[in-house]
Amino acid sequence: MASQGVPVFKLYGEQLDWPTEDLLHCESIPQRSSQHGWEIKPHRHGDLLQLLYVQQGQANVEIEGRRHRIERPALQVVPPLAIHGFRFSADIQGYVVTLSAPLLESLRGSLDGAMGFASQPACHLLGDDQVQLDLLLAALQREYQQRAPGRDLSLRSLVTLLMVWVARQGVSEPAGRRGTLPRGHGLLAQFGALVEAHYREHWGIERYARELDISAAHLNGLCRRLAGQSALQVVHQRLLLEAKRDLIYTAMTVNQISDYLGFSEPAYFSRYFRRLTGQSPNAFRKVAMPGQSIGS
Repeated sequence: MASQGVPVFKLYGEQLDWPTEDLLHCESIPQRSSQHGWEIKPHRHGDLLQLLYVQQGQANVEIEGRRHRIERPALQVVPPLAIHGFRFSADIQGYVVTLSAPLLESLRGSLDGAMGFASQPACHLLGDDQVQLDLLLAALQREYQQRAPGRDLSLRSLVTLLMVWVARQGVSEPAGRRGTLPRGHGLLAQFGALVEAHYREHWGIERYARELDISAAHLNGLCRRLAGQSALQVVHQRLLLEAKRDLIYTAMTVNQISDYLGFSEPAYFSRYFRRLTGQSPNAFRKVAMPGQSIGS
């Protein structure tokens, strides 16, 4: 399957920005696939890891031109940048969990370097662990759909347990059973890690390119080809995501958030936020947190 013309989605079927302030997205497989005739056409995600959890039914999976059929309960790992498509039977049951780049970087540290599995496609049969994982995924979906106190911490805890299970399968599974991705994705992964480490320092694209030992033009071309956006847009989206999360999940004032995110002055931060969202930070906070008032 050629990469030319393959759309880059934030979630399958959506050529939009990351649609949530959460660091993950969770939904049932039928919730979205039923809207597309039970078929998700080939696409890729620039900076998202997806876990396809099949409990019942059949899923025909194509990743980087390789096809296989899931006929028993299993969990399919779809790493960032992998071109993939699905066709489901009408009786399909299960979940799709999507993890953002910031969450992946956080888990990378927590899992003591056992995150290599996240860079390669793999399909893990559930076996005796299905009851445990059914309960875990149901709890994750339930927590995702509600807005109870401590929701962010609960989601992180549940997805960490899930990723520990997946990481252990990757460690114990023979290398021959795991898929491989084409070359050329490593630089984008390195760029993502640099952005995660330095987005609050407001590095220019030239600085990122210099750290990667490539030209800014090369970096931009790479991002546009594989991530569907420019290198600067990648940085802006990460900074904006953090701003939204701070407005929702912390009691910091707009001035404090501006300082925390490395802006020279609050007015510049407010203009930046409005330019990217169409709302002021305070207006966004009021919509996201109705009935609550936090000073500016």
